[in-house]
Amino acid sequence: QVQLVESGGGLVQAGASLRLSCAASGRTFSSYTMGWFRQAPGKEREFVAAIRWSAVNTYYADSVKGRFTISRDNAKNTVYLQMNSLKPEDTAEYYCAASQNIRTSQIMDGRRYDYWGQGTQVTVSS
Repeated sequence: QVQLVESGGGLVQAGASLRLSCAASGRTFSSYTMGWFRQAPGKEREFVAAIRWSAVNTYYADSVKGRFTISRDNAKNTVYLQMNSLKPEDTAEYYCAASQNIRTSQIMDGRRYDYWGQGTQVTVSS
């Protein structure tokens, strides 16, 4: 069992930066693929970024590529999402998710993740 707790959300102006954190419980955190997803009001949940256990392989949605960076610290059981050059369209609830075993072809599919956090709100004003 893995419990995930997100933090770091807030209200910022366009162009600003935020760093989200996701703290995980469980001794096997380092073996999980971790992902960030977001959901804006009235919209479906969408993939943002993911990172393999080794942190060597990372994946991004086209909409955030070049602006967001996902990273992890397995010693701290924490995954991060550094968000730069934020835009109003980045406004959403951001969720952290963990998957024990996921293919690269499935990494953007939220249904393939086993555990989810409660979310943290990010609001970007224009």
